[in-house]
Amino acid sequence: MNKDFWSSKYQKDQTGWDIGHISTPLKEYIDQLKNKNLKILIPGAGNSYEAEYLFKNGFENIWICDIAEEPIKNLKARFRDFPDAQILHEDFFKLQGRFDLILEQTFFCALPVSKRPDYAKKSHDLLQANGKISGLLFNFKLTSNGPPFGGNKEEYLTYFSPYFKINIFEPCYNSIKPRQGNELFFNFNKK
Repeated sequence: MNKDFWSSKYQKDQTGWDIGHISTPLKEYIDQLKNKNLKILIPGAGNSYEAEYLFKNGFENIWICDIAEEPIKNLKARFRDFPDAQILHEDFFKLQGRFDLILEQTFFCALPVSKRPDYAKKSHDLLQANGKISGLLFNFKLTSNGPPFGGNKEEYLTYFSPYFKINIFEPCYNSIKPRQGNELFFNFNKK
């Protein structure tokens, strides 16, 4: 599950997680954010529809991170105004910096299960004091076939509870049709 693995997925058009636009739950979450100066990170950003939506709605301090080059090229071809300096073509786990908000959309579920504790710890480390991580996690039986790999609320809490105060963690009421009943929306504050 390295750079070559993910590049191959894009080259072979094996991107079933990509819905072609921002997901409804994240759009509605973003729409209620008041502070347009937030420094926002989108890890494993893929084609970055969330970043494009944020930028077009007055958020300029958005950073995307992806290990594969193809989705970064796709964003630049689709949205030429996105600042090059805010595109991080690197491994999330080697990333440095501080952010106010991390938006999660299909990155966590694409990681091997053994990396999940590292993801929670790294997210904590990347956030400013009182920073937040919010987004969606899949809610279906954990399988060895993936990505995506499933999981459930109880499992996820074992990773995040040591580092985060759990504000909201509930079944998503506004998932897109193919994902209805299979997503959890969460909003956690850094401890």
